[in-house]
Amino acid sequence: MKNEEFADEPKVEVRRTADGSATLYVPALDEHYHSRHGARQESEHVFIEAGLLPRLEAGLGGPCARPLHLLEVGLGTGLNALLTLARAQTAGAAVAYDALETVPLPPEVVTELARKWTTDAPESVALLHQLHAAPWAETFPLAPHFFLTKLPEALEAAQLPANYYDLVYFDAFAPEKQPELWTEAIFIQLYAAAAPGAVLVSYCAQGQFRRNLRAAGWHTEKLPGPPASAK
Repeated sequence: MKNEEFADEPKVEVRRTADGSATLYVPALDEHYHSRHGARQESEHVFIEAGLLPRLEAGLGGPCARPLHLLEVGLGTGLNALLTLARAQTAGAAVAYDALETVPLPPEVVTELARKWTTDAPESVALLHQLHAAPWAETFPLAPHFFLTKLPEALEAAQLPANYYDLVYFDAFAPEKQPELWTEAIFIQLYAAAAPGAVLVSYCAQGQFRRNLRAAGWHTEKLPGPPASAK
């Protein structure tokens, strides 16, 4: 799907965060895609350690099991997806990774992001390019046993399958920046799409967010945030 089909792309700046990893900054919103104190550190702490690893340890996506069904709200730079891929490969797990994104990154931004992409695995730079070049609204095998589907639609309008997702990465911009994505109705929608025992993880610990989750049927648990988190 070509970028011109997304009419309202905000301009973004590639910035390096305190742990050496890169993120994006949206001047129009005065908002970063990740914590300025460490993009990779935040993603590892919030989405991988609190979300993915417990699901893998429970056997989801393992041998003789169906793939772990994962939904990301806000594909963004692709950092969460690539960290998930790395951990899934280490665990020998299969993952079906659906990601909602209404503002895909232009190729020139992906190129600049790749220049500042700090990682212990150089092959992830190639995967970063492949992830953003993958077709939209089609399942794409980003790697063996890792099936990426990029969905170019807003969460509010998405037709999500019922009782399907084992894990939800809720990585939208902060509530004051995207209030329409933090309503009780949104979390009712996600609850209906969640499989039994599903987990939703987010960097946000706002009280109203937790109240909306509980009203929608989710049980909530507040975990310590990443060190020096800016979000």
